Amino acid sequence: MLLTKRKVRIETERLTLRPPVHSDFRDWANLRLKSQAYLTPWEPNWSADHLTRKSFTNRVYWAQRSISGDSAVPLFLIRREDEMLVGAITLDNIRRGPAQAGTLGYWTGEPYARQGYMAEAIGAVVHHAFTKMDLSRIEAACLPENAASRGLLERSGFKYEGVAQSYLQIAGRWRTHVLYACLRSDRRGRTGIG
Repeated sequence: MLLTKRKVRIETERLTLRPPVHSDFRDWANLRLKSQAYLTPWEPNWSADHLTRKSFTNRVYWAQRSISGDSAVPLFLIRREDEMLVGAITLDNIRRGPAQAGTLGYWTGEPYARQGYMAEAIGAVVHHAFTKMDLSRIEAACLPENAASRGLLERSGFKYEGVAQSYLQIAGRWRTHVLYACLRSDRRGRTGIG
Protein backbone atom coordinates (compact mmCIF):
# COMPACT_ATOMS: atom_id res chain seq x y z
CA MET A 1 0.00 0.00 0.00
CA LEU A 2 1.43 3.36 -1.02
CA LEU A 3 0.92 6.05 1.60
CA THR A 4 0.34 9.54 0.32
CA LYS A 5 2.09 12.35 2.12
CA ARG A 6 -0.57 14.49 3.77
CA LYS A 7 0.14 18.10 4.61
CA VAL A 8 -1.35 19.44 7.82
CA ARG A 9 -1.09 23.10 8.70
CA ILE A 10 -3.65 24.92 10.81
CA GLU A 11 -3.66 28.68 11.33
CA THR A 12 -5.29 30.31 14.35
CA GLU A 13 -5.38 33.92 15.49
CA ARG A 14 -1.88 33.79 16.99
CA LEU A 15 -0.50 30.38 16.09
CA THR A 16 0.58 28.13 13.27
CA LEU A 17 0.03 24.46 14.09
CA ARG A 18 2.30 22.24 12.01
CA PRO A 19 4.14 18.94 12.32
CA PRO A 20 7.62 19.01 13.86
CA VAL A 21 10.60 19.29 11.52
CA HIS A 22 14.26 18.48 12.15
CA SER A 23 15.22 22.15 12.53
CA ASP A 24 12.89 22.42 15.58
CA PHE A 25 15.22 20.31 17.69
CA ARG A 26 17.02 23.07 19.64
CA ASP A 27 13.84 25.04 20.37
CA TRP A 28 12.01 21.88 21.43
CA ALA A 29 14.84 20.56 23.63
CA ASN A 30 15.40 23.96 25.26
CA LEU A 31 11.69 24.48 25.99
CA ARG A 32 11.24 20.97 27.35
CA LEU A 33 14.36 21.31 29.54
CA LYS A 34 13.33 24.76 30.81
CA SER A 35 9.83 23.40 31.56
CA GLN A 36 10.87 20.01 32.97
CA ALA A 37 9.78 20.59 36.57
CA TYR A 38 6.51 22.08 35.31
CA LEU A 39 5.72 19.18 32.92
CA THR A 40 6.97 16.01 34.59
CA PRO A 41 4.27 15.75 37.30
CA TRP A 42 1.71 15.33 34.49
CA GLU A 43 3.62 13.20 31.97
CA PRO A 44 5.00 9.67 31.67
CA ASN A 45 8.63 9.38 32.81
CA TRP A 46 11.06 10.82 30.29
CA SER A 47 13.46 8.26 28.84
CA ALA A 48 17.19 8.79 29.46
CA ASP A 49 17.57 10.02 25.86
CA HIS A 50 14.37 12.14 25.83
CA LEU A 51 16.13 15.43 25.00
CA THR A 52 18.66 14.05 22.51
CA ARG A 53 18.78 14.85 18.80
CA LYS A 54 18.39 11.15 17.97
CA SER A 55 15.21 10.90 20.03
CA PHE A 56 13.86 14.05 18.40
CA THR A 57 14.71 12.75 14.91
CA ASN A 58 12.70 9.61 15.70
CA ARG A 59 9.85 11.86 16.85
CA VAL A 60 9.89 13.75 13.53
CA TYR A 61 9.84 10.51 11.51
CA TRP A 62 7.04 9.13 13.71
CA ALA A 63 5.04 12.31 13.06
CA GLN A 64 5.48 11.96 9.30
CA ARG A 65 4.48 8.28 9.32
CA SER A 66 1.52 8.94 11.60
CA ILE A 67 0.11 11.71 9.45
CA SER A 68 0.64 9.68 6.24
CA GLY A 69 -0.93 6.62 7.84
CA ASP A 70 -3.89 8.57 9.29
CA SER A 71 -3.13 7.24 12.78
CA ALA A 72 -2.16 10.53 14.47
CA VAL A 73 -1.70 14.25 13.84
CA PRO A 74 1.21 15.56 15.97
CA LEU A 75 1.54 19.34 15.76
CA PHE A 76 3.81 21.99 17.22
CA LEU A 77 2.33 25.32 18.32
CA ILE A 78 4.39 28.07 16.72
CA ARG A 79 3.63 31.64 17.79
CA ARG A 80 3.49 33.61 14.55
CA GLU A 81 4.68 36.96 15.93
CA ASP A 82 8.16 35.61 16.69
CA GLU A 83 8.20 31.97 15.45
CA MET A 84 8.60 30.69 19.02
CA LEU A 85 7.63 27.12 19.87
CA VAL A 86 5.12 27.35 22.73
CA GLY A 87 3.98 23.72 23.02
CA ALA A 88 2.55 20.75 21.16
CA ILE A 89 -0.77 19.01 20.60
CA THR A 90 -1.39 15.55 19.20
CA LEU A 91 -4.55 13.95 17.94
CA ASP A 92 -3.58 10.30 18.38
CA ASN A 93 -5.12 6.85 18.39
CA ILE A 94 -7.34 7.75 15.43
CA ARG A 95 -10.00 5.09 14.96
CA ARG A 96 -11.98 4.93 11.74
CA GLY A 97 -15.05 2.90 10.87
CA PRO A 98 -17.95 3.09 13.30
CA ALA A 99 -15.93 4.96 15.96
CA GLN A 100 -14.58 7.93 13.93
CA ALA A 101 -12.70 9.04 17.06
CA GLY A 102 -9.31 10.15 18.30
CA THR A 103 -7.53 11.03 21.53
CA LEU A 104 -6.12 14.46 22.29
CA GLY A 105 -2.89 15.08 24.21
CA TYR A 106 -1.05 18.36 24.70
CA TRP A 107 1.60 20.28 26.61
CA THR A 108 2.57 23.93 26.91
CA GLY A 109 6.02 25.19 27.85
CA GLU A 110 5.98 26.87 31.26
CA PRO A 111 6.84 30.38 29.94
CA TYR A 112 3.71 30.24 27.72
CA ALA A 113 1.23 28.66 30.14
CA ARG A 114 -2.07 30.34 30.98
CA GLN A 115 -1.93 32.70 28.01
CA GLY A 116 -4.69 31.01 26.00
CA TYR A 117 -2.43 29.34 23.44
CA MET A 118 -3.58 25.81 24.16
CA ALA A 119 -7.26 26.76 24.20
CA GLU A 120 -6.73 28.30 20.76
CA ALA A 121 -4.95 25.15 19.56
CA ILE A 122 -7.55 22.74 20.97
CA GLY A 123 -10.37 24.67 19.30
CA ALA A 124 -8.56 24.60 15.98
CA VAL A 125 -7.60 20.91 16.16
CA VAL A 126 -11.12 19.85 17.15
CA HIS A 127 -12.58 21.91 14.28
CA HIS A 128 -10.05 20.39 11.87
CA ALA A 129 -10.81 16.87 13.13
CA PHE A 130 -14.56 17.35 12.72
CA THR A 131 -14.59 19.22 9.39
CA LYS A 132 -11.50 17.97 7.51
CA MET A 133 -10.91 14.50 8.94
CA ASP A 134 -14.55 13.45 9.41
CA LEU A 135 -14.00 12.44 13.03
CA SER A 136 -16.98 12.82 15.32
CA ARG A 137 -15.56 12.18 18.80
CA ILE A 138 -12.41 13.56 20.42
CA GLU A 139 -11.39 12.14 23.78
CA ALA A 140 -8.97 13.49 26.38
CA ALA A 141 -7.83 12.42 29.83
CA CYS A 142 -5.97 14.11 32.66
CA LEU A 143 -5.09 13.58 36.28
CA PRO A 144 -7.98 14.47 38.61
CA GLU A 145 -5.87 17.06 40.47
CA ASN A 146 -4.81 18.83 37.26
CA ALA A 147 -7.29 21.67 37.67
CA ALA A 148 -5.72 23.74 34.87
CA SER A 149 -6.12 20.95 32.30
CA ARG A 150 -9.62 20.06 33.46
CA GLY A 151 -10.70 23.70 33.22
CA LEU A 152 -9.12 24.01 29.78
CA LEU A 153 -10.99 20.96 28.48
CA GLU A 154 -14.28 22.13 29.94
CA ARG A 155 -13.87 25.64 28.46
CA SER A 156 -13.05 23.99 25.13
CA GLY A 157 -16.40 22.16 25.00
CA PHE A 158 -15.31 18.81 26.41
CA LYS A 159 -17.73 17.06 28.77
CA TYR A 160 -16.71 14.98 31.77
CA GLU A 161 -17.47 11.30 31.16
CA GLY A 162 -15.99 9.47 34.10
CA VAL A 163 -12.91 7.92 35.63
CA ALA A 164 -10.43 5.38 34.27
CA GLN A 165 -8.64 3.45 37.00
CA SER A 166 -4.85 3.08 36.58
CA TYR A 167 -5.17 4.61 33.10
CA LEU A 168 -1.57 5.72 32.39
CA GLN A 169 1.82 5.61 34.03
CA ILE A 170 2.60 9.17 35.10
CA ALA A 171 5.78 10.12 36.94
CA GLY A 172 6.60 6.42 37.31
CA ARG A 173 3.36 4.98 38.67
CA TRP A 174 -0.07 3.94 37.43
CA ARG A 175 -2.47 6.83 37.84
CA THR A 176 -6.23 7.13 37.64
CA HIS A 177 -7.43 9.75 35.14
CA VAL A 178 -10.64 11.66 34.54
CA LEU A 179 -12.05 11.23 31.05
CA TYR A 180 -13.53 13.91 28.80
CA ALA A 181 -14.96 13.92 25.29
CA CYS A 182 -16.09 16.43 22.70
CA LEU A 183 -18.70 15.26 20.21
CA ARG A 184 -19.44 16.62 16.76
CA SER A 185 -22.95 18.11 16.81
CA ASP A 186 -24.39 15.36 14.59
CA ARG A 187 -22.98 12.49 16.68
CA ARG A 188 -26.21 11.75 18.49
CA GLY A 189 -28.94 9.72 16.81
CA ARG A 190 -29.19 7.96 13.47
CA THR A 191 -26.39 8.13 10.94
CA GLY A 192 -28.57 7.64 7.88
CA ILE A 193 -26.77 4.38 7.18
CA GLY A 194 -28.61 1.06 7.33
